[in-house]
Order: sequence, then structure tokens, then C-alpha cells
Amino acid sequence: MTKFGTHADLTLSELFAAAALPALDDAGIGPDEVDALYFGNTSAAISENDTHLGPKAASQIGLAGVPTQRFEDACATSAMATKHAVAAIESGLHDVILVGGAERCTPASGLDTDEMTRVFASAASRQYEQPVGLTFPGVFALLTKRHMHEYGTTRDQLAEVAVKNHHHGSLNPRAQHGQKITREDVHDGPLIADPFHLYDCCPFSDGASAILVVSQDAAESFDSEAVDITGIGHASGGVPLAEQSAFTATQAARDAVGAAYDQSGRTADDVDFCEVHDCFTGAEVLATEALGLVEDGEGGPAAAAGRTALGGDIPVNPSGGLKAKGHPIGATGTAQIVELTEQLR
Repeated sequence: MTKFGTHADLTLSELFAAAALPALDDAGIGPDEVDALYFGNTSAAISENDTHLGPKAASQIGLAGVPTQRFEDACATSAMATKHAVAAIESGLHDVILVGGAERCTPASGLDTDEMTRVFASAASRQYEQPVGLTFPGVFALLTKRHMHEYGTTRDQLAEVAVKNHHHGSLNPRAQHGQKITREDVHDGPLIADPFHLYDCCPFSDGASAILVVSQDAAESFDSEAVDITGIGHASGGVPLAEQSAFTATQAARDAVGAAYDQSGRTADDVDFCEVHDCFTGAEVLATEALGLVEDGEGGPAAAAGRTALGGDIPVNPSGGLKAKGHPIGATGTAQIVELTEQLR
């Protein structure tokens, strides 16, 4: 994967190549050994007038002619591409699939922050939520405020999530924000959407990531150590938010992880560390509870007690997470898988 940050000098295809070619090198294979490309991008059709991205990315890295597919599923974009790649491998359709994504979201590479916020808000209900100005910070602010009301989660606990992830990011040379911060820095930042201040929010990012999803036979012939995918879960939440059964439950995540645990024969007790979607500090609290790593209402206290930091009993987002590593949306899912793979190796 690339370093996350600003890449205004590269096209999307060039940016993806900067992640994809090292992924091929890691496996010790060339483009001629790749059967298909599953590529993720969320916003380029709106922000850059750039579509038909699968064939463009394939041509950039010497894969012209192979089957390509572009995926878009908001923040789950390249994770969803990975799920479909696994299904294609298991069906026998392909043996080697290059999976990844690229996104350019910073003002230097395209639209300014206000405009990109509007682009991201296109994921909200066009009929009920967009007309009243609901944005992603607003969505997670609503969920987090309800969590604070029901469980007593505090601003200090949320701030500890940010402090922890910035510390982790300071150890990651590919992180967009490698600087450490304090709880006071979080509290003193500009208010974005109550209860979130600036440091509660992930940055807009440019970046790309790529992995190879392969059959067992193919993996045994490659140079690098493969990591088995033993379970995948997938569910979707209601849109608009009013369709969701409970704001604090993030039921889709609970259903998806339940399916993944069942498929793999594992439980939350078997998890040594994890990468979760911390687009906002409250999102990490919700995710750790949804995954069953802590009891409902204990996500905030766990962060404040250091349990989710490196050295704690359940490290969360050792990469720095979206909060510090960055969040180029279409690349985020496979970037998390890159981190998981490197840690497991």
C-alpha cells in the first residue's frame, strides 16, 4: 500500500499502480499470472469525472485484457471487493485475483473539504437525509450521542481513542498523521459535530492499497507467506438511519461478525488484535462492542483503561486506524487487510 496523505501528482490509476506492483513483487509474480482485477473506488465519478476505472487501472499495471470489476460500497468498498474475490476463488472461476482500491479526497488533489463532505454525504438517503444536510460526521455523532446517553460514555473516553490511535500512527511510516496528541488537544480542537471535535474525526486522504486473493495451490507456489481467510461476514444496515432498530447496536456489524465467527469456528475470545472502522472516535467504540471484544457500554471505558492500546489485552487499530493512518475511502478495506496480513506474518 502507499503512504496515505496527499498524492496530487498522480492519477488514480498511477496511484493504484504504486500499491499494486509492490503487492505483485511481494508474491514474486508478474502481471501475466493475475487472472482478474477487482478494483474499489467510491467518489471519482463525482469528484474527478473519472469512471470506467477497472480497465484504466488494469492497463496501467500491465493487466489489459483481464476481467476487471469496479466496486463501490461506501467505506466498505475494497473490503466488499475482497469478499467477492474470495467467492470467485472458492468457485474455481479464478486462481489469482488482484484486489484493491484507490481514492483521492484531499483538497490538493481535487475538491475542497466542503465539496468532498457533500460528495461523501451522497451515501445518505436522497429523500430523507440529504435535504436536511446530514453528513457523515452527523451520522456518527447521532450514534455516539445516543451511546453516551444510554451507557454514560464520556468525551474523555472518546478522546482517549484519538490519543491511542495517534500513538499507533506515530509508529507507522505509512500513516498520514504520525504525530502524537494529548487528550487536551482533542478537547481544544474545533467542534465539528457534537460530540466530535477535529481530532475525533479521520482526515480526508489520498492513497491506494492492494492485496492478492489466491487459491491454496497458487499460494503454495508464491514467494511470500500467505494468510488464510477462514471467515467472512456481510450484512447491511438500514438507510435512512430511522430504519435501524437501535442506534447503539450497529446491528449490521454484529450480524456480519457473527457470520464470520461461525464460518471460521472462532469466537471473540480468540481475537488477539483487530483493525476496525474508526472514521470517528465513537465509531471505534461502537465497533469494539459490535465485534464482541467488550460488553455493550464498555467500549469507552476499555479505551480509557488502555485495554485497546498496544500492550493492552485487545489492541485495536495498531496501524493508527482511519483516525491517524488515513481514510482514502475506496482503499481503506484492503489497507486494513494489509495491516492484518503483516501483523499475522
